[in-house]
Amino acid sequence: MTTTSTTTTAPARRPVAIGARLRALPRDLWRGRGTDAAWVRPGLLGLLAVTAVLDVWDLAASGWANAFYSAAVQAGSSSWEAFLYGSSDAGNSITVDKPPASLWVMELSVRVFGLSPWSILLPQALMGVLTVALVVAIVRRSFGPGAGLVAGAATALTPVAVLMFRFNNPDALLVLLVTLATYLTLRAVEDGRARWILWAGVAIGFGFLTKQLQAFLVVPVLAGVFLLASPRRLGTRFLHLLGALGALVVSAGWWVAIVELVPASARPYIGGSQTNDFLELTFGYNGLGRLTGNETGSVTGGAGGRTTGGGMWGQTGVLRLLSSEFASQISWLLPAALAALVVGLVVLWRRPRVDPARATVLLLGGTLLVTGLAFSFGAGIIHPYYSVALAPAIGGLVGIGAGLLWRRRAALRARITAAAIVVMTAAWAFVLLSGAPSFLPWLKVVVAVAGIVAAVALVIGPVAARLAPVAVVAALVAGLAGPAAYAVETTFTAHTGSLPTAGPATTTGFGGTAGPGGRAFAQGGGFRGQNGFGGGQPPAFGGPTGQPPAFGGQAGTNGGFRGAPGGAAGGLLGGSTTVSSALVTALQQDAGRYTWAAAAIGSQNAAAYQLASGEAVMPIGGFNGSDPSPTLAGFQADVAAGKVHWFIASGMRGGSANGGSDAAARIATWVEAHFSSSTIGGVTVYDLTSASAASSSTTSA
Repeated sequence: MTTTSTTTTAPARRPVAIGARLRALPRDLWRGRGTDAAWVRPGLLGLLAVTAVLDVWDLAASGWANAFYSAAVQAGSSSWEAFLYGSSDAGNSITVDKPPASLWVMELSVRVFGLSPWSILLPQALMGVLTVALVVAIVRRSFGPGAGLVAGAATALTPVAVLMFRFNNPDALLVLLVTLATYLTLRAVEDGRARWILWAGVAIGFGFLTKQLQAFLVVPVLAGVFLLASPRRLGTRFLHLLGALGALVVSAGWWVAIVELVPASARPYIGGSQTNDFLELTFGYNGLGRLTGNETGSVTGGAGGRTTGGGMWGQTGVLRLLSSEFASQISWLLPAALAALVVGLVVLWRRPRVDPARATVLLLGGTLLVTGLAFSFGAGIIHPYYSVALAPAIGGLVGIGAGLLWRRRAALRARITAAAIVVMTAAWAFVLLSGAPSFLPWLKVVVAVAGIVAAVALVIGPVAARLAPVAVVAALVAGLAGPAAYAVETTFTAHTGSLPTAGPATTTGFGGTAGPGGRAFAQGGGFRGQNGFGGGQPPAFGGPTGQPPAFGGQAGTNGGFRGAPGGAAGGLLGGSTTVSSALVTALQQDAGRYTWAAAAIGSQNAAAYQLASGEAVMPIGGFNGSDPSPTLAGFQADVAAGKVHWFIASGMRGGSANGGSDAAARIATWVEAHFSSSTIGGVTVYDLTSASAASSSTTSA
């Protein structure tokens, strides 16, 4: 009888359950699930909405942003071969100096929405929203929704995060993939299922296809925490890790295999390498060279392998992230995150081996320490915007620390610890804000007062319970008002060039004034200081439009580049990319007859002309003008075959920078000797379709 009753009534219950779920959907959307308070879901949606506004607002204001990558996106959206290899131009002469995963996302967007700055930058902004959501999910699982929202807010309001999620460098995708791998590893620790750690391996594999060995910095952390905390037996844990390694190799290796197995004559040159070899690029210029400073063909060396010395890329050492422009980009909550790491380890250290809360602390803390130390002691090319890789770990640890201390606020030592961290954070924010005295000068006072109020309210909390909301609000103001102001300023400021920085120009930090890569440089200026190195003098490299840039002091010295005759569309790393309509018309004339409408030394220069004209422009020498692509003989063969129309004599002449090739300089010399020049739109060009004795004429345009 019971069985019959169950059988007959079950179908009737299903529609009722579905109907109830549908009626409850609005309530679930705003109130969350289970025991969540009513504010949890609207708080999460509000945080993601704020993140979206910061990352998407007036997104096209930066134009092509980093023209080097935008030109590659343009090429990949019109040529599937360029898409596969990450070519700088549709003629597939050379690739960018990174694997193409980040380009693929932007190129797919362009193929859907058409070529525009907005369609190129939109995927980056969406990556920012997804990264913040993942940080919230990572922290919330073990420390509650409040801690998760604090972690997400700290990540979203990090100035360099707002910058890079509005820019088209590869760092946005790398940060998203590493954060995703962290989340997946945490899930693997929680339930022991192999699929989670396998997918983590896939995420890191595509991280390698985004920015090569930088993605591998976190691999020891992920593997170590999984081995420690997974609930499976030790042998099974090792088997799961072996499977994850296989997933990593497959997800990254398929593309590497294509590049290595396809004959060099049948694919583009590998940009950034001196031997047309992706493995050389991986372990040299984009790999160990970033740590040692030995980067053949780079703009110039770093600290020359000295771990405590200075160099073109700034002073190395444990305080590097608190100095110069690194400080204003990433360090607002760095001291608080380190303190929260200590708090988390002290509170959770005696937990069981499989405790997910402790595993979360170890994952985020290990990521912060390993990546931060690599940036701090890297003697090669290390730009301040690289520090965006630290934002999720810093934000996550701050949220965890806030959650742990708030839950234990009944204990005096917890309140004192929280008060000390708030005061320390407010004091550091005061220092950073003082470095930009003309930017909201009142804000540092507000931050200081909020820090004091929060500290007092935290310490005397049990005596006056009504002060709890005051303590929370004041602590949030003390910790987040400074980075939030810099983040908003970043949203409303256009950023172009290869070395953007977030927030207003600043002179704060243990390392003194801003060095290479500052706003003056990123917005079309150059390296500060004499001979292009660090001392606060007007930019000496990447000058205004129409002026030949001078890099490294005198022409041809210090392994640098000397300006070529004629005007320039922009410097090697600068953001000025103005091209006259007369020159655009000349490039477009009969462009269908040629593989390349023009050739120019350096990828930034070529990118400017390519984006302006919509035609393929050969970047001689690659990004730095120091790659042997093409060789003089190869270029002569292309010219003889009628593949190149114009040679644009602007930007740089080329040179053997830091041991790189001098092929670009030899090509420029050969062109000047065998072809006549003319001036179009203020730029000196050579028509490569008509050889003659070297002569000069001027065409008014």
